[in-house]
Amino acid sequence: MPEIPRDSVGMVTPQKVHFDDPLALACGRTLPAYDLVFETYGELNAERSNAVLICHALSGHHHAAGFHDPEERKPGWWDAHIGPGKSIDTDRFFVVSLNNLGGCHGSTGPGSQNPETGHQWGPDFPMMTVLDWVQSQARLADHLGIERFAAVVGGSLGGMQAIQWALDYPERIANAVVIAATPKLSAQNIAFNEVARQAIRSDPDFHEGWYYEHGKVPRRGLKLARMVGHITYLSEDAMGSKFGRDLRSDDINFGYDVEFQVESYLRYQGDTFSTSFDANTYLLMTKVLDYFDPAAAHGGNLARALAPAKCPFLVVSFTTDWRFPPWRSRELTNALIRAGKDVSYANIDSPHGHDAFLMPESRYQAVFAAFMSRVARDQGLEARS
Repeated sequence: MPEIPRDSVGMVTPQKVHFDDPLALACGRTLPAYDLVFETYGELNAERSNAVLICHALSGHHHAAGFHDPEERKPGWWDAHIGPGKSIDTDRFFVVSLNNLGGCHGSTGPGSQNPETGHQWGPDFPMMTVLDWVQSQARLADHLGIERFAAVVGGSLGGMQAIQWALDYPERIANAVVIAATPKLSAQNIAFNEVARQAIRSDPDFHEGWYYEHGKVPRRGLKLARMVGHITYLSEDAMGSKFGRDLRSDDINFGYDVEFQVESYLRYQGDTFSTSFDANTYLLMTKVLDYFDPAAAHGGNLARALAPAKCPFLVVSFTTDWRFPPWRSRELTNALIRAGKDVSYANIDSPHGHDAFLMPESRYQAVFAAFMSRVARDQGLEARS
């Protein structure tokens, strides 16, 4: 059995809560009832003042830290930053991480049963927005008895949720951490998402989203969508240093089979993803990204849109992230300053592109840990002995 690191939260068990209260959605529809799957790490203190919410990105889920099985070698997706003594120190904080609505890891989504038909929702599942997710997260907080989060934290699409929390529930969030995110997608980003969606929708096994009933999975489309996405998550330098133009064998074969190591890597990533993620969920999640634009209701004035926020912000970007480049984080930071908000900003020199927010970069960890230590001090939180 692999030894569990001492700075790990250890073995964790997902939890599920059912909500019967209908959820009115931004698209105009109502979700009559739903389940949310989540995990917690650390202990909620008597004052219930040490809770931190982790919001996941496009392909993320509730399993952010620790291990589900003693034989599991790969921990949760943000284990580098959650645990005893880490940036989000579970000796101080009670951490909540959930799988959002529309997901495919236990929370209600396209693969769940539609109570009105008795069949899977499929493409009939309502379109989601960041506003809807935040509303459902607030209900989860109510269920857990958490009136106010010490911090809401997220990277990429998760960072968008942290922004929305500060706008929709300013009295219920003490700090917001927005990492490798943007106040709205660029046209280029929307275009990448559309290419990924078309790869899935044009797969003959997609069946207009009803592939469940046909006993099919649009794996080829999902594979292509993930390959396109993965290219945008890495920087050119990262791909060059990792693969260069290395061949899998000594000779060029002059054909269309896999010859370069980078081709092999992308196909492996696509194959793995196509067996673990739901196609309808991928379509939905990319549209959530596309729709996010809090300034739209304020004539495009981001500073005005951010006016309701009351909490301090930490905004972090990475030098080689060309999917959500640093200037987009500076755009958010400058708008927060114009709105009179307390904001700290760091642009981290990293070769890893957008994926840097997932990694244990030393300067990134130092900035993140320093901010979270300030959060702990402001909340009067002491580490457990």
